[in-house]
Amino acid sequence: MTNRKMFFTMLWGAVFRRRSRAMMAVIASLVGAATLFCLASVCVAVPQQMNEEMRAYGANLIVTPASATGKSQGIDTATVRNVTALVGAGHSVKSAAYRYESVRINSAPYTIAGVDVKAVRALNRHWNVTGDWPGSGNVMVGRDVADALGVKVGSRVTIGYRAADASASASSSASAKSDSDESTETAESSAQGTQSTQTTQGEQTTQATENGRVSSDIMDNNGTEFRIAGIVDTGGNEDSIIYATTADMAKLAGSKRGADVVEYSVNAMGDELNDIVNNINRSADKNPNSAVKAQTVTRITSSDTRIIAMLQTLFWIVSLVVLVLTLVGVGTTISSIVSQRRNEIGLRKALGADSRAIGVEFYVESGIYGLIGGLLGTAIGYVLARVLCATVFGRAIGFDWLLGAGSLLLSVAIAVIASIPPVRRATRIDPAIVLREE
Repeated sequence: MTNRKMFFTMLWGAVFRRRSRAMMAVIASLVGAATLFCLASVCVAVPQQMNEEMRAYGANLIVTPASATGKSQGIDTATVRNVTALVGAGHSVKSAAYRYESVRINSAPYTIAGVDVKAVRALNRHWNVTGDWPGSGNVMVGRDVADALGVKVGSRVTIGYRAADASASASSSASAKSDSDESTETAESSAQGTQSTQTTQGEQTTQATENGRVSSDIMDNNGTEFRIAGIVDTGGNEDSIIYATTADMAKLAGSKRGADVVEYSVNAMGDELNDIVNNINRSADKNPNSAVKAQTVTRITSSDTRIIAMLQTLFWIVSLVVLVLTLVGVGTTISSIVSQRRNEIGLRKALGADSRAIGVEFYVESGIYGLIGGLLGTAIGYVLARVLCATVFGRAIGFDWLLGAGSLLLSVAIAVIASIPPVRRATRIDPAIVLREE
């Protein structure tokens, strides 16, 4: 019998004839592989899953006009398309444009937003709306507005538009979309500029009164009558705004113009989201005629990043603990196997077996235990990861083949590394002492 054939014969006997000891080693590797693969799969999937969940809570990026001309005319459709193309390059994105104007109801000032209802509804799935969304001749009011006016769904209100009074609603509403100091300062400066321009125009131009759209009398309650279709309650700035369709807004104001704010919900975060913002701003610098300013909504992005970082840190800490426990468990099992075969090792050395050959046999045996345990553990870990993601996020995850290969290699490596100390002790056994004990 050749040395190679003898090697595989001894290996077969060690693995398959001593099933109870082999089973312990396999189970030790299986538990570690299953836990590590499950945690790693969830840890890899969590950022994407959490990012998708956070996108249900509104925009994480807003775009506003950067130039004085843009603030008065809004963002034109062509610019919106170009910006959307930049944001959507390699990412899934939802967007909604808002045109803000200042109006009066019962002589009190309010802000009204002209929106594409379908786009805003898709972007802000977390809005709690009682009744219906805006439609032709119908508006949706925020909870604060409804309480101040004492109205409910089905009530009718008369909304009057005053050109000289429509100051800064676009910019102030833009500042409400971002919690950063820079965004607030930009919005406030925009508000001052817009207010000055529109006030001057109001003083120099005699405004015509048509359908109650324009009036110079602060106590004038004339206007266009709308039905309240719904009331939105978010607990945020949206509760103080009136929402109408874009067509009704143009009819009320007597003119059409671009959006004051364009909100985007893009499945990017951290540096990737900042790169998108920088690309938009650089593109705007190259084309001053369509200059816009992009900024992140820090209230959303910072929370998103912080939660994901905390979860990932927790997962990696638990994974490290499991890795150490697996190493200890497999090492203890291999040590037990080696100690039980102490007499066999002494006899083989007495018959002339080389210590290196004995060590290689034990290392290969440990690797086989790790491979079998890794295969079974990876399969079980994937099932656990699918159940966990389906339970927590309501979504299934696919099998990551690269992660699966890494799990197998790690299981084999842990088994071999854990066997090094007991195998080194075994190869230093003095055969004379063992045979004398027998």
